[in-house]
Amino acid sequence: MSVSDPIADMLTKIRNASAAKHEKVDVSSSNLKLQIIKILKNEGFIKNFKKVTKDDLPFIRIFLKYDDNQVPVIHGIKRVSTPGRRVYCGYKDLPSIYNGIGVVVVSSSTGVITGKKAKEARVGGELICTVW
Repeated sequence: MSVSDPIADMLTKIRNASAAKHEKVDVSSSNLKLQIIKILKNEGFIKNFKKVTKDDLPFIRIFLKYDDNQVPVIHGIKRVSTPGRRVYCGYKDLPSIYNGIGVVVVSSSTGVITGKKAKEARVGGELICTVW
């Protein structure tokens, strides 16, 4: 079965695995997914990740993060721009997610970065997803 939006599929897998309190989740590998996962790691939403190969297919294994009471660190993760409806934003109009607690992931001309870094670099781009 063909997936029309692989980024939304990855975010849904992370959301569902986190809600089910799984230790890890495997998603198919791509450069864009890897950049998004690196941002999630740097912002403290996941423990770690590593590239693995299953049956000669590359995957990214994401290790989910929970607090002391086994509450997921990722409270919400939402796709903003979709293949059918692209959402672009200038650096002045980038949204603040829960007053800075959350993160918006932006695909800009300088690469995939957080909304905070995009504002500092004064670049806009496509809003990929929000995480809080």
